[in-house]
Amino acid sequence: MPDHFQSPSFPQTRMRRNRRWPWVREMLQETHLSAQNLIWPIFVIEGTNRREPISSMPGVERLSIDLATHAAAQAASLGISAIALFPVTPASKKSNDGAHALDPDNLMCSATRSIAAELGESIGIVCDVALDPYTSHGHDGLLIDNYVVNDATVEILCKQAVVQAEAGATIIAPSDMMDGRVGAIRKSLDQAGFSDVSIMSYSAKYASAFYGPFRDAVGSASSLKGGDKKTYQMNPANSDEAMREVALDIQEGADIVMVKPGMPYLDIIRRIHDTFQVPVAAYQVSGEYAMLKFASEKGAINERACILESLMSFRRAGASCILTYFALQAAEYLCPSSGRVS
Repeated sequence: MPDHFQSPSFPQTRMRRNRRWPWVREMLQETHLSAQNLIWPIFVIEGTNRREPISSMPGVERLSIDLATHAAAQAASLGISAIALFPVTPASKKSNDGAHALDPDNLMCSATRSIAAELGESIGIVCDVALDPYTSHGHDGLLIDNYVVNDATVEILCKQAVVQAEAGATIIAPSDMMDGRVGAIRKSLDQAGFSDVSIMSYSAKYASAFYGPFRDAVGSASSLKGGDKKTYQMNPANSDEAMREVALDIQEGADIVMVKPGMPYLDIIRRIHDTFQVPVAAYQVSGEYAMLKFASEKGAINERACILESLMSFRRAGASCILTYFALQAAEYLCPSSGRVS
């Protein structure tokens, strides 16, 4: 080796010294991931002791309420902070106005009551507020002259949020992207005596191509009949618009703001984190999940390593919590003694 490579002055700063041993890498790690950062989405179906695999989401199943309750208990035992419920409403109960959303005995409310009764405060219950699981046309709100109307939809969403809170929801998550719905829901919850129920708003929800498997899972893809949601979900090309959306939701009373999808929008997560200093959620959506799963099944990637790296990227970007279908799997991977990835 040439002498100049052995000189103390070449180079003076050696970044690799802080990577030399496992202990120093762990000591200096800037970002940490734990099960407490995770929220696990669960699809709920009618019946008892029923599970249905979702072909476009390998490893994910639709569960009847009894099995969903058991799954929530398993999540709690692994230290996962919350579960997020999504109902698979039978076609016979869907309508143009999504009236079943207000039925206190619908799948969402019944599952919430079951989990709350079984687990109490040991796990959070996130309830999705939107009409797409209940409408025959598959849109998130009332459809008039082929256009989703805003204010009339918000009135229904407020009632839906209260019904869910009465069932035991601890976090209400409006995913509809109607203007003004956060403030209206906050007012309705407070007036109904649910001032302690949080709002996790889907503040920057993009009209993304990554939602396909989710729509298969809940049965809204067939209802949409090839339509899209571009008149209310955001243009994937826009970043400044997301900042305006988040600012409005914070002003209206959102406790947590969400970016959806996740990895294609890490720049948005970082901008929100740095600008507003509020809790930010990221949703690793169905398409992201499916890509990793299918690539793993073909042997193209190391599944465990890629799951944990993808989740760490959300934390590094500034997300406080991550909705992911990998939650149970990831929680099992995490070090049981510390709950952290090194």
